[in-house]
Amino acid sequence: MQYTLSVLVENHAGVLSKISGLFSRRGFNIDSLAVGVTSNPDVSRITIVANGDEYVVEQLEKQLNKVIPVIKVKCLTGGEFISRELILIKVHCAAAKRVEIIKTAEIMQAKIVDVAPGCVTVEYCECTNRINTLIDLLRPYGIREIVRTGTIAIDRGNTALSV
Repeated sequence: MQYTLSVLVENHAGVLSKISGLFSRRGFNIDSLAVGVTSNPDVSRITIVANGDEYVVEQLEKQLNKVIPVIKVKCLTGGEFISRELILIKVHCAAAKRVEIIKTAEIMQAKIVDVAPGCVTVEYCECTNRINTLIDLLRPYGIREIVRTGTIAIDRGNTALSV
């Protein structure tokens, strides 16, 4: 099962290395990793998506809480959070197929951000499942390149992970 962990950490050099080292020492693969500064410039938020069972995730939460620069750890569960990732997809585009690709992007509410002879670049910000759907729809045209960010996530409603 996939788990999303949200980790608040002190914003200084070497913290990400300590966090990723904790995962690698335990043989746990990180599927997605995104890091950014919060509204407080002294605190960063790390969003980690990984596969495992409840026991492994519980152990990782406990271990993360022991790391000195970690301020707070929360496992985001079920439909209680909103997650997004950004993707740029460069698609082979013969002139005859350009309208089809543009229509596909419009249907999925994606943006065309670059058009060049022979290719179109599509930008899409959505949940992982919808991104995978767009990739599947564009694959028959010939995908030249894909660039994806890591997943970011936030609790729904009034709940907030803060210092």
